[in-house]
Amino acid sequence: MDAFIRFTNQTQGRDRLFRATQYTCMLLRYLLEPKADKEKVVMKLKKLESSVSTGRKWFRLGNMVHALQATQQSIRATDPVPRLCLTLASLNRVIYFICDTILFVRSVGLASGINKEKWRTWAARHYYYSVLLSLVRDLYEISLQMEQVAHGRAKREKSPSREPLGYSVADEETEWLQSFLLLLFRSLKKHPPLLLDTVKNICDILNPLDQLGICKSNPGIIGLGGLVSSIAGIITVAYPQMKLKTH
Repeated sequence: MDAFIRFTNQTQGRDRLFRATQYTCMLLRYLLEPKADKEKVVMKLKKLESSVSTGRKWFRLGNMVHALQATQQSIRATDPVPRLCLTLASLNRVIYFICDTILFVRSVGLASGINKEKWRTWAARHYYYSVLLSLVRDLYEISLQMEQVAHGRAKREKSPSREPLGYSVADEETEWLQSFLLLLFRSLKKHPPLLLDTVKNICDILNPLDQLGICKSNPGIIGLGGLVSSIAGIITVAYPQMKLKTH
């Protein structure tokens, strides 16, 4: 109970819970819409989703400060690849939050002259850039982990493997693919925060891909991706050791 209280006392913790609720409503609404006898339930889910989305905008007003702090931290990274990717990702996230705040100001009626579609497109574009750069960083970290696992495996092998009789190009391609997947599995198993961050970013990129028309999807896939991403975010907030560290 104490851990839950500490979690909900954090702005990011409350935002993750609201986000999980929002995308759960989206997913359930998508699943129930084809059923004729579920119209009332679908309407309630739609209203709840809208209310939660509005509530999240209040929490996100302070996220610009977190994004600026993340930019300062990423600049201090010793490895140039994560430093470049995370710094650019954080700067794009700052711009995204600025666009999101402007859209929020318009939605509450404080500024009616704002072009909603233009700012929504800008927000989606910069959010897409932010997640894409984070994914590039994840892929770089995965390559480093795979290199370490492969190096350790090579040390343990005392004698070179012999090729079986009747060895063909197809066998070589199959063996290479199996070795690659096994190496990837072992690398991610050895580094759970990296696996969690990669899954989160893959799920996060689905929404801007759909909004920008790069890869159209449906509310079911976006809702499922958002829910998985939110659960990953909840884990990193509740258990800080599961957050991917910057070297």
